[in-house]
Amino acid sequence: MTLSAVPGTGIAIIRKAITIKEWAEVRAEDKNNSQNAQAAIERLLHYALEQGLIDWWDMDYTRNRLLELFSFDEPFAGELPEEVLSSPQQPLEVLIDYGYEIGLIPENTVTYRDLLDARIMGLLMPRPSETIAAFHKTEADRGIQAATDEFYKLSVMSNYIRMDRVAQNIYWDQPTAYGPMEITINLSKPEKNPKEIAMARLLPPPVYPKCQLCRENVGYAGRINHPARQNLRVIPLELSREPWFFQYSPYVYYNEHCIVFHRDHVPMKLTKDTFKRLLAFTAQFPHYFIGSNADLPIVGGSILTHDHFQGGRHTFPLEKAPQVAKFRHPSYAGVTAGIVHWPMTVLRLSGQDPDILLEAANDVYEQWKSYSDPAAEVLAYTVAGGEKVPHNTVTPIVRRGADGSFEMDVVLRNNRTSEQHPEGIFHPHREMHHIKKENIGLIEVMGLAILPGRLKEELGEIADILSGDTVLYDEVTSNPESKLAVHATWVKQLVDAHGMAMAKEEAEALLRDEVGRKFAEILGHAGVFKATEQGREAFRRFVTSAGYEPLSES
Repeated sequence: MTLSAVPGTGIAIIRKAITIKEWAEVRAEDKNNSQNAQAAIERLLHYALEQGLIDWWDMDYTRNRLLELFSFDEPFAGELPEEVLSSPQQPLEVLIDYGYEIGLIPENTVTYRDLLDARIMGLLMPRPSETIAAFHKTEADRGIQAATDEFYKLSVMSNYIRMDRVAQNIYWDQPTAYGPMEITINLSKPEKNPKEIAMARLLPPPVYPKCQLCRENVGYAGRINHPARQNLRVIPLELSREPWFFQYSPYVYYNEHCIVFHRDHVPMKLTKDTFKRLLAFTAQFPHYFIGSNADLPIVGGSILTHDHFQGGRHTFPLEKAPQVAKFRHPSYAGVTAGIVHWPMTVLRLSGQDPDILLEAANDVYEQWKSYSDPAAEVLAYTVAGGEKVPHNTVTPIVRRGADGSFEMDVVLRNNRTSEQHPEGIFHPHREMHHIKKENIGLIEVMGLAILPGRLKEELGEIADILSGDTVLYDEVTSNPESKLAVHATWVKQLVDAHGMAMAKEEAEALLRDEVGRKFAEILGHAGVFKATEQGREAFRRFVTSAGYEPLSES
């Protein structure tokens, strides 16, 4: 050991003497790390070439950009084994580790690693104009489905869609009285640590990009409170003679989960043009469904500040749900309306002519906006501060039938609150908040639950209780500070009903069934007219008040 002073302070610190051998070992490790990083660059380049992210003529150029990023003067000089990578994760992890080592990111956290991940992959991407040109060429040569197939592959292979994380999601089919529903516990969206959350709160509100849906995200480097998007690409669209863009969601809650967003940062507002845009999209992309979240708080989506839709290539449980009563309207020839057997309030409009269907859908919407039925707790307006506050809106979903017809599910929504239900009368009620308390948005309306990632660990521990962990049971039921305290009432009910001697696998299966059935109940809470005979009658009152006549019933 040696004693030395910190210059200018007079403070003495102890320094460990390092031998020549130890210094050589450190230098050798540094050299080995740098060689591994150089090799990872080559592996990543060959992956990008193999997957079509870059062309052969881009190899030298792209290699030089990666060498510059990592401060290398020359590329890897050794031999690499032949390999075929299905994802870029292995070489990326090596490069991100090395990037942290040389100071490209200040901390080795998921958030900072993701920022560097996108920065690296952004160097392997075609320019936006090249992506757009390739999309339209494929569409012209082989059709729109082939074009979306290639664009989706680009979004996956560029690591914009993190399939390694999506694969971690927990998924199961849930039998219900309304048919099978899909339940997921979402683990694909990384959570920030407390330090990062605190740092993000200190930052000023975003000015650029204004939100995560703005077109200016393409190529954006990101920051602690905004994801990096160097590997994002979007396709311009025209809907109802307006400029829109098409991209995929990085979290893909279902197959080919896409987002269609307005060119400008304008707030969501449901109008006749909304229905017109949805129909126009399915005319251009007949293999995709598309839908819009409602435009009011509580029943709306998580981002109401930027007009957007969600779509994709997936058959949701709602689409399979049968109709229990059908109607027709004398003013809308060829259009049928059906009450759908579903816990939420769904009127299904279908017809061959999109222009007539547009008029029918808009008429239903306009009728609903001003409709009240106090017996069903539905009030179109209340008065606050001397002004009328609207409460009725809809969640519309459009798809194409096998025969080319257009089908629109108009889901009636109401965002009124009460003393008993301050979060919303037609919102998950408080006894369900231990499972889900967030808004019921478009995806869940259609029967796909997106439950919080915390449930993975919590359900595992509840399974331990049902399998005999009495200490944990006592902790949950007696300590309000327990991390499972939010589930305390439910845990007591489960133990009373099933005891604490179950096999772990049996307990886990029971809990999946319990959670799935609770999700169906949650959708029932969000339903304006309940799935009871009284509720169906109230639904029929609205349909007939809108001018529809019974066609058939089953």
